Amino acid sequence: MFYRLKTDFRLSIITLLGASALLGITPFAVMRFLQGNSLAGTVDLSIMLGIVSGVIYAWKTGDTRRSGVVLAVVACGGAVTVGTVVGEPGLFWLYPCLVTTFFLAPPRLAIFLNLASIVALLLLDKAFVSKVQMWSFAATAVVVSACAYVFAHRNRNQRERLEHLATIDPLTGVRNRRAMDEELELAASHATRNGVPYAVVLLDIDHFKKINDEFGHGIGDRVLVELVALIERNTRKADQLFRYGGEEFVLLLPGTDGVGLRAVIHNLQQVMRRHMRSPGGVVTASFGVALLQTGETVDSWLARADSALYEAKATGRDRIIYADELKAQTGTAANLAECSQT
Repeated sequence: MFYRLKTDFRLSIITLLGASALLGITPFAVMRFLQGNSLAGTVDLSIMLGIVSGVIYAWKTGDTRRSGVVLAVVACGGAVTVGTVVGEPGLFWLYPCLVTTFFLAPPRLAIFLNLASIVALLLLDKAFVSKVQMWSFAATAVVVSACAYVFAHRNRNQRERLEHLATIDPLTGVRNRRAMDEELELAASHATRNGVPYAVVLLDIDHFKKINDEFGHGIGDRVLVELVALIERNTRKADQLFRYGGEEFVLLLPGTDGVGLRAVIHNLQQVMRRHMRSPGGVVTASFGVALLQTGETVDSWLARADSALYEAKATGRDRIIYADELKAQTGTAANLAECSQT
């Protein structure tokens, strides 16, 4: 629970709004029912139930974008209704709504909701005791909205920058293992829903330690950067490349299997042989390839590709090994051994 609140900013705002609704609106709803003001009490209760329902939906589905928009509409609409029904005391409920809309909804929609709420209260003109109070409210509401917009905009930019830094390998510019884990989970889910084939390729630069030891880490870094550029030039935009660690990379290929998959990997191998160079000569790589199987977990999928890569390295390097073929060969060898024993 606390992990989700720490990692999902919009969910934390939604949860805070729900807690505020329970603690802040409930006493007023009870008081108004006790005072015989059933209309105001019903409005308060309806707002509270709407907000709490949105919070529950966000936690159960993880769809904070849609629930955020709904909560922003409920909060602003509820604040206008309370201001109209209760009068002057109800105006104060609009101010927190003017701030939270920019954290719950997209900027344009938040601006529209805020301006619509302010204009609605001005047109209804039932919450103000004088024109001076009405225009003072309008001015302060606009200032609050403007400040909230600036703060939310800067906050959004900083969060996007931090998320970018947290998922990008600083040397090569491709995404790191953290981003890879998320994308592989999404790929597995998408394959289960839509039956789209996915292949994962683990590739490891051959004798990379020797390059670093003999020519320095600067040359090794240059080889890594050149490899990334080469792969990106020879794959589709839909394909995703990740740095798995050290000289190992993972290539995720959606919608590719069979002959097409073999053509892509063979082409990458040939391109590397022709264009990858270090002071020590040609730079090659070993490849382990695995197609996602029906109902397979991401860990199993990666493990099969890793086993294929290990086999490619163990049997001479600069080779392509397919996990399905490796499994078939292992099964054949086991059957032959069993037959020889009998």
